[in-house]
Amino acid sequence: MSSHPLQPFGLKSHAVNFKAPPPLALYVHVPWCVRKCPYCDFNSHEIKPVLSLSKGGGLPEDVYVDALLRDLELALPLIWGRRVYSVFIGGGTPSLLSGAALARLLTGVRMLLPLDVNAEITLEANPGTVEAERFAAYRDAGVNRLSMGIQSFNDTHLKALGRIHSGDEARRAIELAQRHFDNFNLDLMYALPEQTLAEAEADVRAALGFAPPHLSCYHLTLEPNTLFAHQPPSLPDDDASAAMQEHIGELLAAGGYRHYETSAYAQSGKQSRHNRNYWQFGDYLGIGAGAHSKLSFHDKVIRQARYKQPQAYLEAVAQAAPVQSEHALTRDDLSFEFMMNALRLNAGFEVALFEERTSLPLLLIRRELDEAERRGLLQRDAGRIAPTELGRRFLNDLLEIFLAD
Repeated sequence: MSSHPLQPFGLKSHAVNFKAPPPLALYVHVPWCVRKCPYCDFNSHEIKPVLSLSKGGGLPEDVYVDALLRDLELALPLIWGRRVYSVFIGGGTPSLLSGAALARLLTGVRMLLPLDVNAEITLEANPGTVEAERFAAYRDAGVNRLSMGIQSFNDTHLKALGRIHSGDEARRAIELAQRHFDNFNLDLMYALPEQTLAEAEADVRAALGFAPPHLSCYHLTLEPNTLFAHQPPSLPDDDASAAMQEHIGELLAAGGYRHYETSAYAQSGKQSRHNRNYWQFGDYLGIGAGAHSKLSFHDKVIRQARYKQPQAYLEAVAQAAPVQSEHALTRDDLSFEFMMNALRLNAGFEVALFEERTSLPLLLIRRELDEAERRGLLQRDAGRIAPTELGRRFLNDLLEIFLAD
């Protein structure tokens, strides 16, 4: 194991002193997919390279669940006594796990952690036939929220995105999800290769036909180190993309959905609790290959990253050392990372939350707040700070103001 030594904050006149830690969530990463999508920059790996790890071939789920629970056990001293309010199982494609494997995982989590009785437990799922047939087993295992990677209902666009499901499979999977889950999310993407405004609208209307409690609508971006970055497809220009974004927002607002975060829309009371914890700079413990953690202590906030390659992660867990790197956040890190998350929320944040989650005085960023307000990107009143409509449209420009030189 190689890790970065923890560094002191080096604050001159402000001592870090948290009165109480923020809410805690658990993130579990399952790093395998049937096929890597050309736009994906997440830590995901095609199943084929790890076939030898499983006695019967395919996903090494028994070995991996054992490793996840051992990883969690090793991390317990960092979170003694803290209740966990949400669990998110992401990937990769977690719905490649069998219902039995997921049940064993969640049973182990409950045995090791004080899980809140009303905890939100989300599983990411793809709408392929095999995965959809497992939805009932996932519900029985304790999952109470499903997040489905639909992306589009248009077969041409699904093929361009490298997805392995069809539009019809997506519709059938959503119908199955409705039978087993009161709470579910659909992921959609827009500004796809060769996509028109009418096609983007058709995708949203198709999703609305199922009345999902939550919708995530993401603008396709060409991330570094992806196939699309090396071989860029023909995408709608900025004006066309902006028109899609605006029209999607109008359709969803008319359908009763509140646009509460950059890419997130929800019916009343159905906002993602796990993601809101991220955006409000809460704490989270991440287990699994490539998982990240952010944990607050009385005198510091640390970030951890686990080994990304599945085989390296499994070997590291076997040696009781799954964490590859660890470092403490500096004062500048804390203020920027808080703003980077909190300003994704359309309603912004209550002023008191900044000091509560960073243990820093808001006066520390007064100059930056003044500049953002002067440029029309931010609005302030006595108790709340929020991005303006212009600030939401140009969020990167807004965040750059808070980035240390």
